[in-house]
Amino acid sequence: MDNEKFSNGTCPIGRGLALVGDAWSMMILRDAGLGLTRFDQFRASLGIAPNILARRLKALTGAGLLEKRAYSEHPPREEYLITPAGRDFLPILEALGAWGRRYNGEGDLSRLIDEETGTTVEPVVIDRVTGAPIGSRPLRLVLPNAA
Repeated sequence: MDNEKFSNGTCPIGRGLALVGDAWSMMILRDAGLGLTRFDQFRASLGIAPNILARRLKALTGAGLLEKRAYSEHPPREEYLITPAGRDFLPILEALGAWGRRYNGEGDLSRLIDEETGTTVEPVVIDRVTGAPIGSRPLRLVLPNAA
């Protein structure tokens, strides 16, 4: 993927993917959204190699989706906290999870539970203006400077 091309292009999907366009980054954001903050927690949850995790955490921090904060001076230790931009990405992950459950959902899968009601969350992406589910109505792409 040509990150520079997509980062500066007119497509907002390309721009978004340039920030979080790999599976490891999305899984790290999932875990951060669930409250994990420390390198060892991410590593244990994901089974990811330390060098790959370090690169992804650096990229997510640089993109403003996570922020790094010291939690110990002796020995020096840092944690990664999800930012408002990272938190805004969580519904996208949940929608992707719902899609994965629907089209690749055989076997025993984890599920997201609303802690207040105890019910399983079933995400739906809707248009804020019309309330219509995305994908239920014809859409047209309008390019910048196009009539």
